[in-house]
Amino acid sequence: MVGMDGARGRFDPDVTGRPIWRLLLRGLSVYLPGWAAPETAVGVPGDAAAGFGPPAYVTGDAGFGVQVPARRRGLEPDREIYVRGRENPSFGIVVAGPSAAVGTRVVDAAALLRFARRLTFEELFDAHDPDSVPYAVRGARAVESVVFLDRAAGIGLCAEVEPATRAARCPLYVRLGDPGRRTVRVYGTGPPAPVRASPPRP
Repeated sequence: MVGMDGARGRFDPDVTGRPIWRLLLRGLSVYLPGWAAPETAVGVPGDAAAGFGPPAYVTGDAGFGVQVPARRRGLEPDREIYVRGRENPSFGIVVAGPSAAVGTRVVDAAALLRFARRLTFEELFDAHDPDSVPYAVRGARAVESVVFLDRAAGIGLCAEVEPATRAARCPLYVRLGDPGRRTVRVYGTGPPAPVRASPPRP
C-alpha cells in the first residue's frame, strides 16, 4: 500500500483489507481473467487530479466520480452478485459494461449504488413468483458494495456504504491498461473526515 502524508495528503492503509477491495479482485478475475491483479492502491491527496486525470475526479468525502459523455437507458451490462454473512447478509455486485448504462452524465457513489440496487432487484425478482418480491426488495436494500468496470473505456469505480456513517462513497478508481499489457492500476482516497460533535452550549 502506498502511504501518503504531509502536504500530499493521507491515504487509508486499510483499504486492501476491506470488502470492497476483495469484491474488486473477484470482479477482475471474472471479467478480466489473465490480467495482472493489483496489489496496492495509489493514494490520491485531497481533491487533486494529479496521477489519475479525467474522466475521473474527487469530491471531498464522497470520493471518486466519473463524467460520462453520454447516457443511455436500456443497456444490459453483465453482473455477478455476491452475498456476505448469514444472519444479516450484505450484498455486493460486480457490474461490467459501458458507463453510459448507469443513466446519468455524472457517475458517483450515490448514482452507482442506486444503479446497483436496481440491477440486484431485477436479478432477484421473478415475474412468475409473487413471493420473490420481498426477497428482491431486501436484497436490493442490502447492497453495500459495488464494483463497476467499463472495459471499453478502460476505467472502473468502486462504491461502498461507509459502516460508520452509512454514507455512499467511492474510495477506489480503476484504470485498465490496454489489452496488450493487461495491467490494472487502482487509485484510492483516504477515509472520510470524522464527524465532530458540536461543543455543548454554555
